[in-house]
Amino acid sequence: MPRTGDIYRVGISGSYGGLNLGDEAILQGIVTQLRSSLPVEITVFSRDAEDTLERHPVDRALPVRKMSRNEVLPEIRRLDLLVLGGGGILFDSEAAIYLREVLLAHEHGVPVMVYAIGAGPLNDPQAREVVRDGLNRAAAITVRDRGARHLLEEVGVEREILVTGDPALLLQPETLPDGTLEREDLLGERRLIGMSVREPGKAAPDLSEDRYHALLSNAADFMVDRFGADIVLVPMERQVRDVQHSHAVVAGMLRASRGRVLKGKYTSGQMLSLLGRFEFAVGMRLHFLIFAALAGVPFIALPYAAKVHGFPQPRRHRDGPQAPAAGGGLRYSLACPAASRGGQSGRGRTVHLGHPRGALVLPGDADVDGHGARRRRLRRPGRSAAGFACTGRNQGGAARAAAPGSQPARHRRIARGWKVPGAMLDWR
Repeated sequence: MPRTGDIYRVGISGSYGGLNLGDEAILQGIVTQLRSSLPVEITVFSRDAEDTLERHPVDRALPVRKMSRNEVLPEIRRLDLLVLGGGGILFDSEAAIYLREVLLAHEHGVPVMVYAIGAGPLNDPQAREVVRDGLNRAAAITVRDRGARHLLEEVGVEREILVTGDPALLLQPETLPDGTLEREDLLGERRLIGMSVREPGKAAPDLSEDRYHALLSNAADFMVDRFGADIVLVPMERQVRDVQHSHAVVAGMLRASRGRVLKGKYTSGQMLSLLGRFEFAVGMRLHFLIFAALAGVPFIALPYAAKVHGFPQPRRHRDGPQAPAAGGGLRYSLACPAASRGGQSGRGRTVHLGHPRGALVLPGDADVDGHGARRRRLRRPGRSAAGFACTGRNQGGAARAAAPGSQPARHRRIARGWKVPGAMLDWR
């Protein structure tokens, strides 16, 4: 990358501007890594420039969606590097929008790095063509899950594609404003279980809102009855429809008085601190699950889209198993915990992201690279005190395994007999 004086001028383009706490966590991770590695002037191409300048220590922010091609061009030409990403920004209806700046950078010789993106669905021929053209000329491409890599290869991207970690995995908790726990009614003796819902949107057009609202309302009632818990709905996109869907779930509960929706406006780091108050989490949004993992909170993922399927999957590394690297790299250990109760047991892999915080259970019959894995269903066996257990054809005792040099995974017990730190729920 050529130098501009003594400072590198780096542009970052993605879904930024305060709409989604997960995207803001991604930008925070990228900015932190750049600031710690290089002398940089950072320009963010944002949906809301004022919000970006308020939230992040960046030098410049541009309202790119309000700017014409000719207005954006001089901003691209002054850069030493354009970073596209991260996040799930390459899908049919918006791929061309996010790739406009990338194509301009190619035209004027500005190197492009595609960083930690997600992709799909990509069924539209024109969207596939612009993705293929934009990415084949990039200097480097990384994605945050194997599904995105496979899809981009299918589309016709011929450059090497590396699987890395979501930059949000680098997020650190932040101090909550005074009185937050009192205002949100998060104090007291009752267990707190967090839930995250969203609209199905274009990622899952066939998913019935009534169906999943009813599913989550019933699950919330079950957890209230079985564990004596209060249910806290967590909107990750307050400006869109997360609040509406959260209230719909509470309204469908028989014990609606035991459910509530977070009311305050928080930064990504503050939301991470709030999630640390929960004993368990159930969620649709990817970054709600990432925050839960970082906070060491056991979770169940509701995989409405491929990116949620792709999060709890390991990858192969020449020195042994490793989690996707983000910045300095995140090592993990493997263990095969048994969630057994009354003679029932199931196996899964537990992934620790570089420290005891965060754990994910993967299919027990997957190989190290995840190929051939069979996703487990979470059921409610009659003899399971926890109400849910990982089940499958691999039955057996409490086997233990760990990667060389790593420590066995530690489990956090949140209910009688429940030692599963994280899992995937099958909608079927």
